[in-house]
Amino acid sequence: MHNSSLPPLLVVTFGVDARGRRVIADALGDTATVAYLPDLQAAARSPALASAGALLTGNIGRELRADELPMIAHARLVQFMSAGVDHIAFRELPAGVPMAANRGAYAAAMAEHVAAMALAAAKRLLVEHRNLGRGEFNQFVETHRLAGAVCGIFGFGGIGVAVARLMRCLGMRIQAINRRGATGEAVEWIGSPADLPQLLATSDVFVIATPLTGSTERVIGAAELRAMKSDAILVNVARGEIVDQDALWTHLRANPRFTACLDAWWIEPVRHGAFRVDHPFVELPNVIGSPHNSASSAGAREDALRAAAENCRRALTGETPNHLIAPDERLR
Repeated sequence: MHNSSLPPLLVVTFGVDARGRRVIADALGDTATVAYLPDLQAAARSPALASAGALLTGNIGRELRADELPMIAHARLVQFMSAGVDHIAFRELPAGVPMAANRGAYAAAMAEHVAAMALAAAKRLLVEHRNLGRGEFNQFVETHRLAGAVCGIFGFGGIGVAVARLMRCLGMRIQAINRRGATGEAVEWIGSPADLPQLLATSDVFVIATPLTGSTERVIGAAELRAMKSDAILVNVARGEIVDQDALWTHLRANPRFTACLDAWWIEPVRHGAFRVDHPFVELPNVIGSPHNSASSAGAREDALRAAAENCRRALTGETPNHLIAPDERLR
């Protein structure tokens, strides 16, 4: 076991480069020592895990063996690198160990991605790019103006707030939903999940930034899509499963003025081991797709490491960690 006279131990279960290790060290200061599990010899893994005051992990089910999971039962925190934790098999982890998501850590990068997608859709950039290639010069086809329009944000946590601040700079009016139905941020209107129909009906740009939970899975179905404006722009940077795939496909084909900007997909390599869709969305002219790379901008990885390490420091120094995962967020 860890010597109580020494600083507490943070075990990082995945590989981190030299730059990332400096970020973690700066975030921890002298409050903890760090062991990087991939650096350890096989015989040293078990003692490190049994002594860990906190763990920083990417996908714990892949980074620890099944026989190693009980060794972390006394940890003060298991901190995930990702904001979304729907892919984590919580039932296999020791009961009673506090666990935290890295919510908001990638918010700045993701907000820029939302703005880029919304602007590309509103200004018909991809559509007219393809038209030019066919010799069509549609100079007088009107595009959408975002200034004065409503940006509805479903999920007003770290990412949603960052989106709101950026879209407000474009002159958009912000309406949002979070669990509490309240916020200290500057918004025109905020509601709770029960107010989703109102948000759908008023949004010119509808941004999905809510976690995937039992209550949000397929919450955007055929009826919800029909409730939206016929020329609305839907931007999903959360999880594909929040939107019913078949319903979206049908709606896009029936409503050519409606645009879906999809960064999050239903079957993805990181979470599922492959990329697969049931319908050829990217062949539609009213779809803009990206490979769930909204968080993959320069510096985003270091920002996420810093936020995660700082939350580990909170746990190791006796403070309450941020973004603890509630039971209803544990899908598996």
